[in-house]
Order: sequence, then structure tokens, then C-alpha cells
Amino acid sequence: MTRLIVAAGGGGDAVAAAMLHAALYGDEDQAVILTYAWDRLLIDPVPGPRGPDNFTGLQPLTPAVRAVPAEARPIAPAGSTLPRLAAELPHTIALIDPRHGVEGITHQLEDLIAHLSPESIDLLDVGGDILARGDEPTLKSPLADAVTLAACCQVNATIRLVVAGPGLDGELPLADLRNMLGPLVHTFTAKDVEPISSVLEWHPSEATGMLAATARGVRGTCEMRDAGLPVPLTDEGPTVHEVDLDEALNHNQLARAILTTATLDEAEAHSREICGYSEIDYERNKAAWLKDQPPLQLERDAALSQLDQFEAEAQSRGVTHTTFRRITEALNLNGSLREDLRQLLINSRPEQYDAPLWRITSTPE
Repeated sequence: MTRLIVAAGGGGDAVAAAMLHAALYGDEDQAVILTYAWDRLLIDPVPGPRGPDNFTGLQPLTPAVRAVPAEARPIAPAGSTLPRLAAELPHTIALIDPRHGVEGITHQLEDLIAHLSPESIDLLDVGGDILARGDEPTLKSPLADAVTLAACCQVNATIRLVVAGPGLDGELPLADLRNMLGPLVHTFTAKDVEPISSVLEWHPSEATGMLAATARGVRGTCEMRDAGLPVPLTDEGPTVHEVDLDEALNHNQLARAILTTATLDEAEAHSREICGYSEIDYERNKAAWLKDQPPLQLERDAALSQLDQFEAEAQSRGVTHTTFRRITEALNLNGSLREDLRQLLINSRPEQYDAPLWRITSTPE
């Protein structure tokens, strides 16, 4: 018996998909998790999603879909978290290839469903930006979700759309999502986090990290991303809600506009027109900026001193927690130093580690 989970937003949603599978279906079967190789620039310095041509060692799952085994490797300079996820999760990781737009992903889904005859199909989005109209001022990355939603709506199969951690991606506040959220499917607990606890130690997804933290009981306000977006950590954080798939499509202007796109460039053009921007353009601009920055080394005393200053300022903003990605960028460190910084902080001040988040405390005197 196989279950198919489509992770709308990439590696972070794939981690959450493993948590969802364990919570809802237990160990009765394994899942195929269909997801993007689309990581933050601190993992993958190449803007946009990776396709099969950007990897070695992929395995054919169907004629149209490639599996990403633990032995697969991204071809430099590209990077990807998917091979390591494949090594640490008990599921098959399959690659969404968005190069041929929504039509291409629709074909991949149909091919996969025909091959697997899955017991169930879930489309999972962490945070809920898949429910955006497209013109919200807080929206940052609508394209991946819209492309996935548009493809799922055209497949001749029953697909359940579920949103985990509404509001936790920092894009749409919970108040804007509440009216679209349907029945409560599950509320994650600390026990549900156990199957992915080792992955959370290294995976950079902020939204899934906050989902796990709220499941473990963490509450407060978490600052995330380079922009320092404040995200409330509340009792709604660990919830999973079903959402009507057709209603989501009707609400999502971008998803409706790209239904017949045959290339990613075409879908991206619609995003510029409807949303006023493309998240890949943002990644292109940021990648060019990062390329021109001098490499900085991690110096222990300087980093801890900068951390003290950052924490004092964050406290003044009412922040109780933050992510290691946010700290790395706030301290103007190269993304490659994120793990070194994380280890330094945990080893120096273990009492502040609310796994996988960092708890802000008063500046030491």
C-alpha cells in the first residue's frame, strides 16, 4: 500500500510530509513524497528550482518522474537537501520538474498516480500561502505553490489539500486564512515530531521548524528570514486543516492564470503580472548580491558579541525566538557558515536552544 504526498513548497514541506504521514498513517505503509528541489540560497546558490539535469544518480520511478535516492548528487554549483532527506526519511523522494510549467507537472502527477495507484493523495502546504489571491502585501513566494495547486486541480483523481501550521511561513497572517480553513485534520504533538527530529537538526526550513517547535509546546513570537518577519507561535501553530481544493483554485488568481502554461518562464511571467514580482527574480538579485560580498569567517567572540546586540534589539521588538537562518543573515555571515554558527551557539548557550529554534534572552551583563 502506497500513499502519495505532494509537498507544495519544496524540501521543508517534504519534511512536514513525513511528519504528517507518521501522524495520520503510522507505519502501515510508506509514502512517495513528490517535491521540488528548490532550496534557499544558503543551501543552493543557483536561483530557482532544480530539474533532473541538475543531478547525477537519479532513478526512474515512472517514464515522467525521477526518484532522488540518497546516492544522488546535485551538479555543482547547484545544491540540494533532497538526497540527505532521502537518506534520513523512510520514504521515496520524487522530484517535481517544473521546467514544462503546469502542463508538465500535471503529466508527472498522472504518470505517478497511474503507476502507484496510491491509497490516498494529499497536497500539503506549510503556512498556507497556497491560499493567497496573489496581491497580498505580505506574500513573498507564491509561484511554487500556485504551480503545484494548478497541476493538482487538473488531475483526474481525488486529492485532499491540507494546510499545516497556518500562518507559520510569515506570508499570510492566520486572520487572513481562517475563513478558508476547513475541518481540523490533526494537531501535531511532540510525539509526532520524533520521526523527523534528526532532520530538524540540519534542515534549514524555517516554517517547518516553527511547526515542529509549536508541536513541542513553544509559544511566543519568532523572527524569521532576512527581513526579520515576526510570526506568532500560538496554539494554532501545530494544527493541520483540510481545505477545499476547488475553492483554493478559485481564490488563487496566479494558479488560475497558469493552468495551461508549458514552461516555467511562462508561469513566472504571469507571477510578475499578477503579483508584481517573481520569487525567482528575487533569488537572482540576491544571488548576484551575495556573489559580490567578501567571505567572512566565523570568529567566536565577535559572533557572540554580535548575537548579544541582535538579541537585545529583538527583545525590544517583542521577539521571543528566532531561526538560525535569521541569525546567520542578521550577523552578515555567509550562508555556508550557518551550521558552524548553530553549533557555536548551542555549545555556548545550550539553555537557549528550543529545538529547532533559538530562544531570545536578556543580554548578559
